[in-house]
Amino acid sequence: MMDSSDAGLGPAFTQEHPRPATLPTSDKVRRRLPRKEREKLIVNEAIRFFAEVGFEGQTRALADRLGVTQPLLYRYFPDKEALIERVYREVFLNGWEPTWLETIQDRSRPLADRLIDFYLAYTRANFSYERVRLFMFAGLKDGSIASRYMLHVRDQLFVPLCRELRAELGLDSGAPINLEEIEMAAGLHGAIAYVGVRRWVYHAQTPADLTPVFTELVRTYLTGIADSYRRFAPAK
Repeated sequence: MMDSSDAGLGPAFTQEHPRPATLPTSDKVRRRLPRKEREKLIVNEAIRFFAEVGFEGQTRALADRLGVTQPLLYRYFPDKEALIERVYREVFLNGWEPTWLETIQDRSRPLADRLIDFYLAYTRANFSYERVRLFMFAGLKDGSIASRYMLHVRDQLFVPLCRELRAELGLDSGAPINLEEIEMAAGLHGAIAYVGVRRWVYHAQTPADLTPVFTELVRTYLTGIADSYRRFAPAK
């Protein structure tokens, strides 16, 4: 149950495993439902299922959980890979707001404020049992899902952040971003993402309210980044 310290971050930040809706999923799927609604129920249960057992989980076991036959699943998704692709779009791509890039690039505000706002929004959208565990399982499956997502993060976060760091430090903003700079930007993202891994994968105890943690991680990163970043980025 969410206590008052979680209120500022929403239910995605509570420690408990999200519970199913009042009506069991299998009962919902067995009912006569419009196709789109039934498909959504299947996808939502697939997200929970793969988050628990990994992408190696069998569609027969998923069908059992839904209370339907395996052939019915294949009416909606021709094979397991098609279902995983849908889960990827729902969890990885739909969890990324285009407006976040605008937040990062708004130079009318201090960079620290922009990054704090971004990471609070990002973690509010993505820090849940299902999403964090699926991020981990994606890297273990065959690498393709994780590679695609990390390319997306590179283009939508790491490269823009590198350009904002260059602007903040008075460095050459026109030269191509190099791999060393990308790794410097990825360090902050990794530190924040690891909080979710500790909570949802390792089941470590973490603060109920993570807002101060993320805020200080951003501030600490920016306080110490200048000298190190200048070693890799080209000067004007």
